[in-house]
Amino acid sequence: MGYRAGMSPTIFILYVPDQAAAAAFYRAVLGAEPTLDVPGMTEFPLPGGAALGLMPEAGIQRLLPIEVTPRASRAELYLRVADPAAAHTRALAAGAVELSALADRDWGERVAYSRAPEGTVLAFAEPT
Repeated sequence: MGYRAGMSPTIFILYVPDQAAAAAFYRAVLGAEPTLDVPGMTEFPLPGGAALGLMPEAGIQRLLPIEVTPRASRAELYLRVADPAAAHTRALAAGAVELSALADRDWGERVAYSRAPEGTVLAFAEPT
């Protein structure tokens, strides 16, 4: 399947200046508690099985060579797929720019990152 049971296969990640403040806002907006709330990431379940992730701007800047400004990348589409290398290759062939090749990450997944032509960061992941 490409992801562990209980994990959302798709996460829409917003880069936020203040993780705690953003989490409080989305608790109220969604009327839900996060399924994950640790330094560096808060996740809320969304209808249909997807999740909303909130990542501090400083966290993404440590992970990837991007600048987070009002006119730059502000969001990430994190896709857990069966073959992240193939998905990443398709994105690059379609015009994405590679930000980071497929590699094991310290949160237990193998992930490749690219930037879509309009600026959204794309992540293709599988558990390690």
